[in-house]
Amino acid sequence: MSSGIQIKAKTTVQKSKTSSPLQCSPEPAIKPQPKPSDKLNPKTIDPFGAHSRSPSAFAAIYAKGGIPCRLVHGSVKNRLQWECLPETVPFDPLLVALAEGLRETKHPYTFVSKEGFKELLMVEGATEKAIPLLPRLVPVLKAALAHSDDEVFGRGLDALVQLSAVVGPALNDHLKHLLTNLSRRSMDKKFREKITVALQKLEQYGGKASVTIIKSKIPTYRSISS
Repeated sequence: MSSGIQIKAKTTVQKSKTSSPLQCSPEPAIKPQPKPSDKLNPKTIDPFGAHSRSPSAFAAIYAKGGIPCRLVHGSVKNRLQWECLPETVPFDPLLVALAEGLRETKHPYTFVSKEGFKELLMVEGATEKAIPLLPRLVPVLKAALAHSDDEVFGRGLDALVQLSAVVGPALNDHLKHLLTNLSRRSMDKKFREKITVALQKLEQYGGKASVTIIKSKIPTYRSISS
């Protein structure tokens, strides 16, 4: 062996992998510093944390910066800040992804998905954009309505009413798939009034044809026109 030969250690440089967001420009990959308030909220998690597990498609997309809006903490209430005008964001696949997020139980997923879904449906032309997505939205909302967590069910119910207000009678063909869970939850006193109001909204937006569909699943329902 020659003593003059030096063995140089090889160093491996790992290139950070970046994922392109669904829409708009990506945010800098800066890990947020923990806030004192985080310790007071056991449901708050760091979506960028190395040990965080994504329980849904929405969580995975959000963790990679793929949702073009973020939570802004206000002194009175929280709000969403969009990276671009919501009117310019394609509904497919964002609206479906936000609907997926309704099943989340941790902050900030819960707020971002709920507010994002509502605000996206408020943009001009939302009806034409949302109707083609109904076959994909309905199973996702059904899963939220079937969730054992009361808050998830509440967000799913609110989202259903918001969607009905936008697409109107177009939802009637899918309504029967969503009513079974409402019928089951209506047995719970704490949800009875909220569900009744939701059914009335579904009738209001769905027209007379929706009454027959609702009564087929919930015979005790009383029409707003009766």
